[in-house]
Amino acid sequence: MGNFMDLVRNENMKIYSRMRTWIMLAILLVLMLLFSIILSNVDQEMLSMWDALFSASVLGFMIVTIFTVVVSADSVAGEFSTGTIKLLMIRPWSRSKILLSKYVSLVQFALFFMIVLFVWLYILDGIFFGFSAGSTSEALTGAVSGSVWGYAFKFYGLEFLGLLFTVTISFLLSTVFRSGGLAIGLSIFMMFASGVMSGILSIVDQGWVDYLWFMQTDLLQYLNTNEHEHTLGFSLGVLGIYYIVFIVITWVLFNKRDIAT
Repeated sequence: MGNFMDLVRNENMKIYSRMRTWIMLAILLVLMLLFSIILSNVDQEMLSMWDALFSASVLGFMIVTIFTVVVSADSVAGEFSTGTIKLLMIRPWSRSKILLSKYVSLVQFALFFMIVLFVWLYILDGIFFGFSAGSTSEALTGAVSGSVWGYAFKFYGLEFLGLLFTVTISFLLSTVFRSGGLAIGLSIFMMFASGVMSGILSIVDQGWVDYLWFMQTDLLQYLNTNEHEHTLGFSLGVLGIYYIVFIVITWVLFNKRDIAT
C-alpha cells in the first residue's frame, strides 16, 4: 500500500507542478466570478443565493469536465509522447499499479476542482445575494425536496458521476494513442459529440437507443419531481456496465502495450 500511495503522490506532483493546472483553476474562478456578477445584475428578488449557485454550477461543471478531460487524456498518452513511460516501467511497480495510480490521481483532481467550484460559488453568491441557510426562490422550491443542502449534495453527486464517466472514456483514449494532443482532441470531440448525438437520437422511437451510454449521462434530470421514462437506477445501471467495459479495455490495452518503440 505504501508503494502505491507513493505512486499516487508522484502522479499528483506531475499534475500540480504544471502551470497548466493552475491556469485552468484561475480560468474557472474568473469565469464563475463574471457569471455571478452577471446574475447579480438580474432582479435579485427573482433569484436567491442558491438559485444563482445552481445556475452557475451547471456552467462550472462543464468547464471542470473539459479541464479534467484534458488532464485525463494526456495522462498516459503524454508519457508516451515524452518518452517518460520507460522511466516508469523500469521501476519495481506493476503496470496495473501504475495505471491505477494515474486513474486515482485523476479522480482526486476532479474532486479538487469540484470542491473548489462549490466553495467559490458559495462565497461569491453569498456576497452578491446574501447568505441564506436554506431559502430558495419559488422556481427552485418546486425541485427541492428536503433541505437545500441535501439537494446540493445530490446535485453535485450526480454531476460528479457524469464527470467520472466522461473522464474514464478520455482515460481509455489516452491508453490507445501515443500522442497526447490527439488523445485530448478526440476526447473533447467525443464529449461534445455525445451531447449532439443524444439530442438527435432522443427523437428516435427505438428501445435500443436507451442502452447507449450518452443517452443516460444527464443524471440531473432525476432531481426534480416530474415523472421520467426511466429511473435513476436504470441510468446508473447502463452507465455502470459501460464503465466496467471501458475500465477492462483500458487495463488490457495498457498491460499489452509495447513501450519499446
